[in-house]
Amino acid sequence: MKQRNLAAENGEPFSSIAPEAGLLLGAGRAILLQLAHPQIGRAIAEHSDFAANPLSRLIHTLGYIYALSNGTAEQQRKIIAHVDAAHRPIRATRDEGRPAYSALDPRLQLWVAATLYDSARVIAGQILDENKADQEELYLQYARLGEALQMPGDYWPQDLGGFEQYFAQNQAKLEVTNQTRALARELFEARNVPWWVRIGMPLMRDVTIAQLPAPVREGFGYRLTGKAAQRNARVIAVARAATRLLPRAIRHAPMRLILRRVDKMA
Repeated sequence: MKQRNLAAENGEPFSSIAPEAGLLLGAGRAILLQLAHPQIGRAIAEHSDFAANPLSRLIHTLGYIYALSNGTAEQQRKIIAHVDAAHRPIRATRDEGRPAYSALDPRLQLWVAATLYDSARVIAGQILDENKADQEELYLQYARLGEALQMPGDYWPQDLGGFEQYFAQNQAKLEVTNQTRALARELFEARNVPWWVRIGMPLMRDVTIAQLPAPVREGFGYRLTGKAAQRNARVIAVARAATRLLPRAIRHAPMRLILRRVDKMA
């Protein structure tokens, strides 16, 4: 088994940016960027119920992000073992023109980590007062998401310039299918989630549409209307004000709750 890069063991500093609750506004963007990847989109369609139960997927994804950026060594071990076990059976061969995939493929893990980072930094750039050191810190923290699994360390671009090039090249290869387009619609319909999640989904849909790169947005059949753009601007303004005014204990509360769930994992 490869050596894990655990922050708590290596003495690396915890992230001060990853726990910011406002970054959750990028969750829908990251999911759709993953769905638009031909192999990942097929894997999600065939092995995940995320569209019917998006809250569960979000909780597990956040558990992974928070544990690797700010968790203890034990929390990191638990979430890595959980993700490894979940990924192991997710594979398929090429079928009727559809691409083969394996959740253990480091290239696919790189794209997932890249969508999570890119979405976090897009939102952070709008709601946080970041300096260059903050941006570099967030970049290095998200590199761990793939490295803790099967992704070799040198897969993650060495700097932000390299990341920009990687992301642009791979974004150009994205292809939304009828299957993944239907999954996106099901996700935002949120039929089988608690009422308090369901009432917020139309707003989350508008934020996601506004934040997506235009080619991906159009691939999913969405159009950035004036109403959606206005609602996105209001949400971002509220999140920015909340990030400035609320104490850190409140802004980081979702992270603490999620890490408690990680503690309870077998």
